[in-house]
Amino acid sequence: MADGTLQPGDEVSWNTPQGETKGRVKKKLTSPTKIKGHRAAATTDDPQFLVESDASGNEAAHKPESIRRR
Repeated sequence: MADGTLQPGDEVSWNTPQGETKGRVKKKLTSPTKIKGHRAAATTDDPQFLVESDASGNEAAHKPESIRRR
């Protein structure tokens, strides 16, 4: 998915080892960011998206190609 098509609040899904997870985009990351001890290596040329899981409320960074709009 092209990164310009996702906006904060968009409902998305992504695959995990436990199966498909659903959540919402919180924001676009364009600089390195730490999330729960993990470093998301986002840049303006290679952005990532901060998403929040509907089930757990946990946040994670995902590359645009790993998430799908629902």
